[in-house]
Amino acid sequence: MSDALPVLLQRREGAVLVLSNNNPQARNALSPAFYAALTQALRDAQEDGSVGAVVLTGEGGHFCSGGDLRKLATRRDLPVAERRELLEGLHDLIRAVRDCGKPVVAAVEGAAAGAGLSLALACDMLVAARDSVFSVAYVKVGLTPDGGATAFLAEFVSRQVLTELCLTGERISGERLHALGAVNRLVESGEALGVAVALAGSVAEGPLMAMARIKALCRSASQASLEEQLEHEARLMVLSQATEESAEGIAAFMGKRRADFVSLRRVG
Repeated sequence: MSDALPVLLQRREGAVLVLSNNNPQARNALSPAFYAALTQALRDAQEDGSVGAVVLTGEGGHFCSGGDLRKLATRRDLPVAERRELLEGLHDLIRAVRDCGKPVVAAVEGAAAGAGLSLALACDMLVAARDSVFSVAYVKVGLTPDGGATAFLAEFVSRQVLTELCLTGERISGERLHALGAVNRLVESGEALGVAVALAGSVAEGPLMAMARIKALCRSASQASLEEQLEHEARLMVLSQATEESAEGIAAFMGKRRADFVSLRRVG
């Protein structure tokens, strides 16, 4: 990929920020430069009150083919500490998706393989084309999953199914992933981005602080015990009751008007 080309494209659709992997000739294979660019873009979106939601996608008909095997092949001779440092770039990106207070929606066409699968599943919601293909393909090249792939898959499949997917590296259709519960919207080929932007737009003018807290609750729900989750919910409800967002939301409901959360945001 030419150094003159940006690894990440950014554009706005109203309050929705669209971030697109721009390495189409390699089916949007990942690179340290992309990790850094997307991580920074998500952090910037977090601080920008004019951004209500984020959509992640890829140029050229594919979401992301995962790591660049040509580059991975050269890492075997590096010291363990250096190999770990390079991997942490990916994991920092996954954390940035998870920790972004804004809703993040993946729009998947074509392939989402390896770390590309991890990136898609790290998002809060996922729109996939019916003919898209997902895979945990690491085993086919003698590697083990990274990027949280096993953690995200374990949220909606049994241990037996998780083990099968990881040991076989088999292709998972968008339709099957939808049936398993990991896809919010299953659409026709070429429609994923438009539907993802519309889905993101439907929440983009919501109460940012409340939505960030809701994201945190949804993340912890599958791992926490009932008592732990009740504590999380109680803590965040008490905090939310004192915000300008809840004051506006309740006043709007009582006044039978639409709540205006956007005017409460810090734009920048």
